[in-house]
Amino acid sequence: MQASQGRSAGLGLALASAFAFGGSGVAAKPLIEAGLDPLHVVWLRVTGAALVMLPVAWRHRALLLRRPALLAGFGLLAVAGVQAFYFASLSRIPVGVALLIEYLAPALVLGWVRFVQRRPVTRAAAVGVVLAVAGLACVVEVWAGLSFDALGLLFALGAACCQVGYFVLSDQGSTGDDAADPLGVIAYGLLIGAAVLTVVARPWGMDWSLLAGSAEMGGADVPAALLLGWIVLIATVLAYVTGVVSVRRLSPQVAGVVACLEAVIATVLAWVLLREHLSAPQIIGGAVVLVAFIAQSSAPKAPSGPVAGGPARAGADLHQADGELSAGRSAS
Repeated sequence: MQASQGRSAGLGLALASAFAFGGSGVAAKPLIEAGLDPLHVVWLRVTGAALVMLPVAWRHRALLLRRPALLAGFGLLAVAGVQAFYFASLSRIPVGVALLIEYLAPALVLGWVRFVQRRPVTRAAAVGVVLAVAGLACVVEVWAGLSFDALGLLFALGAACCQVGYFVLSDQGSTGDDAADPLGVIAYGLLIGAAVLTVVARPWGMDWSLLAGSAEMGGADVPAALLLGWIVLIATVLAYVTGVVSVRRLSPQVAGVVACLEAVIATVLAWVLLREHLSAPQIIGGAVVLVAFIAQSSAPKAPSGPVAGGPARAGADLHQADGELSAGRSAS
């Protein structure tokens, strides 16, 4: 009974994380259309969240000595790596192709658990991955402007591998005497990610005055600061906290399938709030992804033991905002 309640809570947190990450693009796109560079929006998002989590980082400063590799890996992969590789891929291949490859992460997680950790995976998880990838192919309409560029595909695959890092590292240190508090891991991951993205985005060239104005969202003017606050507090801080905790309550492979809902949520929110067109294939694809989620929520958790059970941005997250501008996705 207690295990069932824990799983239900984990699925609820994973769903909350998907909603939070999925809403980032809807808030970010008006800022980009107002004149902010997409990479500057990414930097504002991660740096703002890092500042919010700074007191948490100070409280868990002992983690710097206890788990430096975990913190560095989370910051480099789960925060900075996903977004940097995704934006690099967008410069060479269509957004739909980039998104689909990035969301191959749940399948890669299954491969990691099965062949690297040598743990069995449930049939529901495997079926969920197949359904999720097929549904996402429809949601992002991958056939629109299909293109193949070797370097672009490698960048997109890099984003997918960083997503795997998010799911696997979120589960690391969750048990034992040397357990790492998830809030501390997130706080330092954001700080490290912000430092890396500062070098990539070069925010000193940003037009800061745009943040004092307003941006158009679905025909209405919304303060840019309000949109940025949503991206920082909801789409980053809340999204990462609920996401990491859900991975620890579930497993990386199950949480990865649920995370595929991000693209569906982002597409629906863009339809409702930004008045963007929603095609029949996107609706069908969204329904298929929901079936994959139901398969995960109804399947029993694998029993714990030495060979059973389970241990990534950012982004459909913010990435989707740039995608909508480029291929006209919404972390992320």
